[in-house]
Amino acid sequence: MGSQRNILVIVLLFLSFFIWKAWEEDHAPKPPVANQLTQSVSEDDSTDGSAQGKTITVKSDVLSLTINTYGGDVQAAQLLKYEQTLHSGTPFQLLTSRPDFVYIAESGLTGKDGPDNATQGSKRPVYQTAQTEYVLADGQDELRVPLTYQVNGVTYTKYYVLHRGNYAVDVQYDINNQSGAPVEVSMYGQLKQTVKLPDDIPTEGGNGLGQSAFRGTAYSSSSTNYSKYSFDEVKDKALTVETQTGWVAMLQHYFASAWVPAQEQNNLFYTRSTAKNSQATIGFKGEPTVIQAGGNQSITAKLWLGPEVQSQLKETANHLDLIVDYGWLWFLSQPLFYLLNFIHSFIGNWGFSIIVITFIVRGLLFPLTRAQYRSMAKMKLLQPRLQALKERYGDDRQKMSMETMALYKQEKVNPLGGCLPLIIQMPIFLSLFYMLGNTVELRHAPFALWIHDLSAQDPYYILPLLMGGTMFLIQKMSPTPVTDPLQQKLMTYMPLIFTVFFLWFPSGLVLYYIVSNLFTIAQQRIIYWELEKKGLHEKKKK
Repeated sequence: MGSQRNILVIVLLFLSFFIWKAWEEDHAPKPPVANQLTQSVSEDDSTDGSAQGKTITVKSDVLSLTINTYGGDVQAAQLLKYEQTLHSGTPFQLLTSRPDFVYIAESGLTGKDGPDNATQGSKRPVYQTAQTEYVLADGQDELRVPLTYQVNGVTYTKYYVLHRGNYAVDVQYDINNQSGAPVEVSMYGQLKQTVKLPDDIPTEGGNGLGQSAFRGTAYSSSSTNYSKYSFDEVKDKALTVETQTGWVAMLQHYFASAWVPAQEQNNLFYTRSTAKNSQATIGFKGEPTVIQAGGNQSITAKLWLGPEVQSQLKETANHLDLIVDYGWLWFLSQPLFYLLNFIHSFIGNWGFSIIVITFIVRGLLFPLTRAQYRSMAKMKLLQPRLQALKERYGDDRQKMSMETMALYKQEKVNPLGGCLPLIIQMPIFLSLFYMLGNTVELRHAPFALWIHDLSAQDPYYILPLLMGGTMFLIQKMSPTPVTDPLQQKLMTYMPLIFTVFFLWFPSGLVLYYIVSNLFTIAQQRIIYWELEKKGLHEKKKK
């Protein structure tokens, strides 16, 4: 079977795969749903009480947080090591609180005696701070920011603990109970975001096939390692999951926020749609904690605010690294990323690292591709004899078929020999497709010359044109067993069709396919040369 037909098979496999993925997302089993939470979580927006509090700034070497003393919530978060747009010099804004768009991280103490308990009709606590700005000093590895609130003989100290080089923030409540009676509280943390993005906040990413990157909520629990829950699902049905492990998160391409509650305790994960379905919320609520009179106790959780860096995500919580959306082939994509990252540690350039991993992957697949291209090469060399059979037997299809099969048997050629290796290779290619399209390390990563961002499309479309040119060369080098005029025309235009597709692909993906095609061209020439040198049908040694 010729490479043109193989290319058609690739197209059909790609289309079938994405149609199946769309169907799976629409018909996948939904998590359990309940009408109301077992215990109330504050419905107040932190922005509603902004006038009652003030904002403070907390900075580490990688994060800049704006915290409102009303409730002690994070109202803004900037990622200092990532730019909003390439060469803008403006830090990436992950969390924000604007009149037309809200994306914030809230936390508090609810439950029977919690100061954030809406069932008691109370407002959020207004915390006191000694400073309006806290900065991680040079040589300092940890920055602890205390916010204090006192009521009815109980002192609540809420700490934000930032660590050098880390996007995981410890959120800790120290509760000193001098009220003379037990106090029962439950910690909660939630992420709230306006569903509709304003025009001045562009979405990033997508895979170049019209499929945009996922933006919505996700969670991990005792029963599922990772599950996405879209904003539409949040609007339609409130999620309620009881678990002893896991986390809740809000995702967008390359970046995420997540609450990781204390593990090995009973936690309740929930979603809620508020303000006429204009905002979506996902959060957790921990089990009740009783602080006896005269006692002191701490409750902690982690808040992730940052890029989807797999090494840090893995250290922060089990399965949190799965938010890097590699699709159903994550078990292949993750090892490929680790290999790419390992190569980059030596080379220091992600573009050249992609070139190296392409050669490694194609080298590992060499036995399969060799069988595929040997079959294709033999088919090419048999074309004159097949044409002669066609001219000899004319319209006698039965005789033509018998003689053709006899020729295949004589020359030990399997006309389907190129299909099985192709099918086996498809998961590898798809996993590379997902890996290169969803790796934050490639965002704003330069390669060479005019390619300054491997996660963005080529601004001059040179790489897609090169990819189309290499695909055209492969087509010309390969046999053409297709005789139907319509199929022949389709095969002829296939490089052009793929070139159009690749115009919107991230440059890193296009680079991979160019190098892979060059590898294929070299491999085919070597195989053809070997077969032509020794002859297709070797003479028996006397």
